[in-house]
Amino acid sequence: MITKKKNALSRHFKGVSFDVLAVGEKSMITKMNYKVGDKVPPHAHPNEQSGYVISGQYRIQYEDVDEILNPGDSYSIAENVVHAWEVIIVGDCRTRPNRVFRNGRVRHPSVLQS
Repeated sequence: MITKKKNALSRHFKGVSFDVLAVGEKSMITKMNYKVGDKVPPHAHPNEQSGYVISGQYRIQYEDVDEILNPGDSYSIAENVVHAWEVIIVGDCRTRPNRVFRNGRVRHPSVLQS
């Protein structure tokens, strides 16, 4: 699947904006549209979540982890693990399995409800 920028679906989760890009059978990619000061409160997903920091700086917290992520850093959080995210400097992309979305629609009620 190829998704052109003009066809990306805009969504919000916990007060943070993002664009849904390519969506596959078991994965998807989103472009996060963070603003400085955005904080995603502790929450969990019914799926694994991984991401790669393209630019910016972020604080990620889960289990015993409390780290600052910089460009080139990546992360992976197991399913159902409570985690939080704070934007220090803007920029990011991340993936998550497709059981969360299908054709741009939310498939799990706990995900993407502000």
